[in-house]
Amino acid sequence: MIEVYTDGSCLKNSGGSPGGWAFIMIINDINSSYSTEYHVSGNNSNTTNNRMELQAVIEALSFVIEEVIDVRSKYRIYTDSKLTLHCAKREWKRNANLDLWEIYDAVSKDKEIEWIWVKAHNGNNYNEMVDKLARDSAKSI
Repeated sequence: MIEVYTDGSCLKNSGGSPGGWAFIMIINDINSSYSTEYHVSGNNSNTTNNRMELQAVIEALSFVIEEVIDVRSKYRIYTDSKLTLHCAKREWKRNANLDLWEIYDAVSKDKEIEWIWVKAHNGNNYNEMVDKLARDSAKSI
């Protein structure tokens, strides 16, 4: 199981401002108690918070490490975005960011994904870390 914490950030909630996305991927070695963490982030100069939330998931599912991640790997994705979670599971209608949803559908196609919602800013260590990575990435523009 590959565990992934994702988050997106936008400096102005009204949109059209710098934003950042980030994910932390935790790969547990099934033959030992050893795990590897990858902390990855990026940004966009003109975006919205919801786009960055979804971009983080797309980037995580697109992240490939030769001989470490099997295409048949199972993912557990943690997000504090109910919109991303429910739209990804097709429980809610996708009304915006349809270009990104098309990419999400392509990169998630052959992956088994378990979605878990976590409350933002509530003491979950990895959620707090990924929030900071996304914010710092947005601020770096």
